[in-house]
Amino acid sequence: MSDIPSRDKIKLGLSVNIVQKHDQRTGTLTEGKVKRILTSSNSHPHGIKVELLSGKIGRVQNII
Repeated sequence: MSDIPSRDKIKLGLSVNIVQKHDQRTGTLTEGKVKRILTSSNSHPHGIKVELLSGKIGRVQNII
């Protein structure tokens, strides 16, 4: 979990795994393609927040 991608590595349309707010305790990952990048800073300790094409919002844990 220490290799959380920074904002400059995340591009629109990229396949990523995110952790949604309600899954933070369990660490359950959701896979999808990036629709929008919501975090403006280049890094965040819990991951860059994005919206997927499915409409789900969460923090990027890794790039697929």
